[in-house]
Amino acid sequence: MQTVANTIARSTSGPFAELQRSIARVVKGKDDVIQLALVALLARGHLLVEDVPGVGKTTLAQALARSFHCSFQRIQFTSDLLPSDVIGVSVYNPATQDFEFKTGPVFANVIVADEINRTTPKTQSALLEAMSESQVTVDNHTHPLPKPFMVLATQNPIEHHGTYPLPESQLDRFLMRIRMGYPARSSEKEIIRNNSSTAAVDQIVPTMDAADVVAAQESVAQVKCEDSLLDYALEIVERTRQSEHLSLGVSPRGAVMLHRAAQARAFLEGRDYCLPDDFKRLVIHVFAHRVVISSRYVSTQKRSEQAEAILREIIDSTRVPV
Repeated sequence: MQTVANTIARSTSGPFAELQRSIARVVKGKDDVIQLALVALLARGHLLVEDVPGVGKTTLAQALARSFHCSFQRIQFTSDLLPSDVIGVSVYNPATQDFEFKTGPVFANVIVADEINRTTPKTQSALLEAMSESQVTVDNHTHPLPKPFMVLATQNPIEHHGTYPLPESQLDRFLMRIRMGYPARSSEKEIIRNNSSTAAVDQIVPTMDAADVVAAQESVAQVKCEDSLLDYALEIVERTRQSEHLSLGVSPRGAVMLHRAAQARAFLEGRDYCLPDDFKRLVIHVFAHRVVISSRYVSTQKRSEQAEAILREIIDSTRVPV
């Protein structure tokens, strides 16, 4: 017999299943990527989408933002972008003879930070407080950001000319880093035939309100997780810290993020409890950008791929609780 909590979880996660199908009509053949984006949203986290140009990074971000009634801003990050262009600035008002704070684009529910690694570290750091605490402090005044609040950042890992790599402190604020990957041939054929992804994004009909998303996020926090699963996650975290291949393991924030992401995945699956698979499937997405490979083991392989390979070895060698 289903528990009351499970019944509530299913009734609440139902709209997100419809939302997932709505995004899938625009982002073809990427159901797993769409689910990860929704996991980040429900877990009150931020998402870094890293891949080559033209695979649908910005389309995914725009489709998610337009799928529910919310405020949405897209920021094109460039080398001359200033922190005030992101968070806002205080402007003197002659009528009141006082300074008034003019909010920047960060004061929206969903922020698409396009090519975030093209702006300077000073501007990148302007997002740190917003991403960590959902607030912005300007001139000793703290301004809360709207709820829900989510940053979807994109970056191109191939082109390095005129880019500024994200520092570890900035990367640690992202719940997950994912890659789109090239679509399957059948999906790519459909993309070529339609050739109207931008128009399709504009045609997305919002199915939820911002308040519904906040309520779902609160429900996610109530998803149960057995101690054995927490021990399983912490064992993986501890092994990243002890691995000779890694000079920097996963931080406590990373462990918290994995727990929240697992709860969100369980919620999307219509459960009010977590399973080992919820953790196992998310470890690489949540941890790979948080670890640093030791200089003794850096190879010609891309660092992101090398980090994922090391994490897979750790996962395979860690006993899964029954």
